[in-house]
Amino acid sequence: MEYENYICKDQDGNLLLSIEAIDEDELSMDPMFTHCLAVVKVGNEYLLGQNKYRGRFEVFGGCVEKGETARECIIRECNEELGLTFARITYIGAMRLQLKPDYFSKKDRIELGGLYGIALPDMSIDEIYANVKDKAEITGLAWYSHVKGKEPIATIDEALLEYYI
Repeated sequence: MEYENYICKDQDGNLLLSIEAIDEDELSMDPMFTHCLAVVKVGNEYLLGQNKYRGRFEVFGGCVEKGETARECIIRECNEELGLTFARITYIGAMRLQLKPDYFSKKDRIELGGLYGIALPDMSIDEIYANVKDKAEITGLAWYSHVKGKEPIATIDEALLEYYI
């Protein structure tokens, strides 16, 4: 089923349908909940990670592991991808997405994901990257303003930046 109203469509045909005010604890219990993403700001700049496997810049996050809450998932993912052990994490809401077949599923599907915002103190890209644990996946970091229009950026992730100002 193709939706007529959606926020954006990405390069792979996936749709960001909505950002919803679903309680964080309720989201964690929803059977459609599969992942969490974090929009990261350092001062007035958005930070993106270059994903080796998808070949584009993205926000940070990943799939929920069995038994994890949304908050536990984003804390773990940000520890792996950014080396964060403590950060001010703000729950923004639930993303409802229509996803095309991919590595995770051979079917079209609707999924819910937790969307978070993280504010970091002023640091350089090099200082942040020195703490990245999963350098096999995150091969580089960049400020959004430096790569916009110059490097491939995940379309849905770029749209998510608007939700954490």
